[in-house]
Amino acid sequence: MWKPLARIAPNWKIALAAPFLVLSLPAHAEVPKVVASIQPLHSLAAMVMDGLGEPTLLVRGAASEHGYALKPSDVRTIEAARVAVIVDTGYETFLAKPLKARGNKIATIAMADLPGLTVFEPREGGVWEKHGHKKHGHDAHGHDHHDELDGHVWLDPTNAQLLVTALAAQLSELDPANAAAYQRNADAARAKLAAQDDALKAKLAPLAGKPYVVFHDAYQYFEARYGLTPAGSITVDPDRPPSAKRMAALKDKLVNAKVACVFREPQFPAAIVDSLAKSANARVGLLDPQGASLPPGPALYPALLDNLADSLTKCLGTP
Repeated sequence: MWKPLARIAPNWKIALAAPFLVLSLPAHAEVPKVVASIQPLHSLAAMVMDGLGEPTLLVRGAASEHGYALKPSDVRTIEAARVAVIVDTGYETFLAKPLKARGNKIATIAMADLPGLTVFEPREGGVWEKHGHKKHGHDAHGHDHHDELDGHVWLDPTNAQLLVTALAAQLSELDPANAAAYQRNADAARAKLAAQDDALKAKLAPLAGKPYVVFHDAYQYFEARYGLTPAGSITVDPDRPPSAKRMAALKDKLVNAKVACVFREPQFPAAIVDSLAKSANARVGLLDPQGASLPPGPALYPALLDNLADSLTKCLGTP
């Protein structure tokens, strides 16, 4: 039975003990400008800043962070920001150079570096021989091997709580006049996410043991958290369609594994998934790991998790 690597720190002050999360930047009277790379992280940042300010989002809607190119307006946003919220510059590669150029003028909170985070190594495409999740840890110096990290860390809500804690600590340091408000928002966000986590466990428990296939391997954290049984992914690189040979081999494996559902994503063409599902006599569902169709803001992240659970239940729960 899968277990998380660490429990969430119950007190936000623990996050302040991680010196690399908080940079010694001069205090400003105004609320610090925050930029977030993708919609789920932007939503979590918006929870912490609720009533005080709004973070700026870079990758919007159905755009993919895998091949994203910064616009001039994005560059100006990064240059004006005092805090950046990202997964990791090895994941959002388009941010590596601009963040490095800003140096200590911007505090970068990389979710993949947070102490206590649950992390996994990537799985290979096709049908996975085992349904286990290979945990990925920190080396002796406390650094991650980012090329071996499954970057979809936000899909475990306990990881999301860690990000909320870290951002509240960072903003409290930069904006002490509003520290109490950031902490109240963080407390409320963590409580909401914890309650949702309990509800999702109950809702998804009946789906254990029902195999399915996804378009690309973006859901490992969600699957591990809720005891789901994924059978594999169609492609390793979502920006590269699988070959005809691969599709034929995958079809045979889906039939043998008795896969009930094949899930597509709104960011990528549906034809590949529809063709594979039809050939394997499986149903088609929709999973969205980033909330592409949802309006950005504090409500997006909880809605994203609920939508994943609803989609899985609708497709896999059908007799």
